[in-house]
Amino acid sequence: MEGVEGLRMNVRSFGNIYRNKRVLVTGHTGFKGSWLSAWLLALGAKVAGFSIDLPSKPSNFEVINLENKLKHIKGDVRDLKSLKRVFDDFSPEVVFHLAAQAITRLSYDIPHETFYTNMGGTVNVLECIRKSKSVKAAVIITSDKCYQNVEWAWGYRENDRLGGDDPYSASKACAETASHSYIKSFFSMKNSPKIATARAGNVIGGGDWASDRIVPDCIRAFSKKEKLEIRNPKAIRPWQHVLEPLSGYLCLGENLLLNNEKAAGESFNFGPLNTGNKSVEGLMRDFARIWGGGRWGISKGHINKKESTFLKLNCDKALHYLDWHAVLSFEEMVEMTTNWYKAFYGGKKDMYSFTANQIEEYTKLAKRQGLVWVKK
Repeated sequence: MEGVEGLRMNVRSFGNIYRNKRVLVTGHTGFKGSWLSAWLLALGAKVAGFSIDLPSKPSNFEVINLENKLKHIKGDVRDLKSLKRVFDDFSPEVVFHLAAQAITRLSYDIPHETFYTNMGGTVNVLECIRKSKSVKAAVIITSDKCYQNVEWAWGYRENDRLGGDDPYSASKACAETASHSYIKSFFSMKNSPKIATARAGNVIGGGDWASDRIVPDCIRAFSKKEKLEIRNPKAIRPWQHVLEPLSGYLCLGENLLLNNEKAAGESFNFGPLNTGNKSVEGLMRDFARIWGGGRWGISKGHINKKESTFLKLNCDKALHYLDWHAVLSFEEMVEMTTNWYKAFYGGKKDMYSFTANQIEEYTKLAKRQGLVWVKK
């Protein structure tokens, strides 16, 4: 593996708790997983990743050359034996579980695979943690869509009803239920690993080329000077940059390692500032402005696959118990995202350094706002 010492951040964060820790990230080749892995490397962690494949071509994992910077293991979270072997060989101290079938609309086409991966894969990770002698803390990442969405105007709290009408949302609710069953049954003793679940959604940022997402769709169209077709231009989403929930996951992991009794066994929402609540069309318009142009129209297809028009998270619990809140305004997150893609399509070769610099930039902004995870 290449040395990453030179790219470690100059800003102290998370109490330096991840330095030299063995950290396993499932789904590390995905969009959020690759950003999280890069951040952990910058924090000095020894990172191993377990993932079945690359989610897209190109992918952030390849673009920032992560394969040569961590222990890359190809495997399927549905395969308990292979996953158990990774736990036995690597002996992780911290686990971040992100591996998932993450596309809502795709879940209508492959419902069995969606449930098997999102619920069954989560159970396999929990089972490996239960049998591990090394794991001290684990953050199980699900989704904001684990809530039974009745499309009310206020934010969902962690104790609101779970559910989901589409296979993806329902599978994430099942993953939450399974996690809390394991917590109550196996991880409630004093010396047990400390486990918590994390919920976030509508994440944007550089390096996402997944299908059926607005920013990657914009990139594919605008970079080729093609017209973009959008489905629900008036739908309002609580957009957040990928670094916002990742800072929450890392903050939660830190609190678990420090045996914060307010964190262990709990669920936490990680969402944007209120300025992040914008329509799909509003996001696209700002993205096109910073990009330097773009054309779009409204698609008439896919009307049989229901999508929620609004789902907002209440993040008061994370603020109260973890002293965490989002950092970026809507304009800042769109600008940071667009600048990443402009660097890539402009021919910048070292996108790993560019990514690490954006992480450090975000951390400095958090420090200016007095967030406790930076001050430690």
